[in-house]
Amino acid sequence: MFDDVLSFIRQLYREPEGFIPLHAPIFFGHEKEYLCDCIDSTFVSSVGKYVDRFEDMVCDFTDAARAIAVVNGTCGLTAALGMVNVRPGDLVLTQALTFVASANAISHTGAKPVFLDSDRDSLGMSPDALKAFLKNHNPADGHIAACVPVHILGHACRIREICEICAEYDIPVVEDAAEVLGSRYEGQHLGTFGTFGVLSFNGNKTITTGGGGMILTKDAELGAHAKHMTTTAKIPHKWEFRHDNIGWNYRMPNVNAALGCAQMEKLDAILMDKQVIASAYKAFFEEKKDITYVDAPTNCTANYWLNTIRFDSQEQRDIFLTKSNDAGIMTRPLWTLMSDLPMYTNNLNDGLINARYLAARAVNLPSSPRKEECA
Repeated sequence: MFDDVLSFIRQLYREPEGFIPLHAPIFFGHEKEYLCDCIDSTFVSSVGKYVDRFEDMVCDFTDAARAIAVVNGTCGLTAALGMVNVRPGDLVLTQALTFVASANAISHTGAKPVFLDSDRDSLGMSPDALKAFLKNHNPADGHIAACVPVHILGHACRIREICEICAEYDIPVVEDAAEVLGSRYEGQHLGTFGTFGVLSFNGNKTITTGGGGMILTKDAELGAHAKHMTTTAKIPHKWEFRHDNIGWNYRMPNVNAALGCAQMEKLDAILMDKQVIASAYKAFFEEKKDITYVDAPTNCTANYWLNTIRFDSQEQRDIFLTKSNDAGIMTRPLWTLMSDLPMYTNNLNDGLINARYLAARAVNLPSSPRKEECA
């Protein structure tokens, strides 16, 4: 059972016997050159030309008014939530089907995550679930200070609808765009719809800085404020240490940004190969009656960070997970729902019917860009 699927994956990655990771970075540009230059300059920490250049490159690529490099995506989300005035005891709406960083960032502000259901096509927050929750919300349960929709696995959630609903209730939107560098909805890059959006450059993302993230905004003034606050709120001066607010030391080191600059130079080639990989998966699974390829929703140009399939049952999913990983092909299920983790079991949720359905049936497939095709 599933031998043909595993054989297809090995053929796709030209790896007849060895281990195939879920998503590994590739380095085939100026990474070593820029890293050596960074080391030779001695500017390896939070100040250096590569930080500025990396921010400019991401800003240009995403059409954001400002991009602010930070140490990782979780810190970027935490800072963004702080800058939209989320305070201890507030409620922040997000989704249960996500990586734990979304909920943890909310918790780091002292606020409480509220877990809403997902759409089955996009896997992201359902605008219908959002609208229903807001309509029935009891103010005695707490003040809703923000909404954090998550764009899952490279796909766009219905972000425009979510922003419109939140605008009716004067709720700021902070997009968790950790997985969607290169993904656009109706032509607009994800992470630029809300007040802020946050990218991740972890080692398993489309491009990597080793560890790192980026805060995006369409508002240049807010962007300047975000840069100030994430660099310890320090007022520029030749020698004195003056700070005008309680800021965060979330600065991305120059050495990480050097790696990011080299990766950004090859981003178009990486995205192109990931489109080819996704097309190959889609064509293969069209012939399968009991496995569905989870494609990007309408109006979304996806980066296909992780290709995903859905089985008819959890039993079939678990058989496939066991067989593929035993064969040296790394596959994984979606995350444990946030509402099922011990620290979040008492948080508000709306029943999560679709989220539970998806979590029990979906599997991520190997989706690394291929160095030979990208070079």
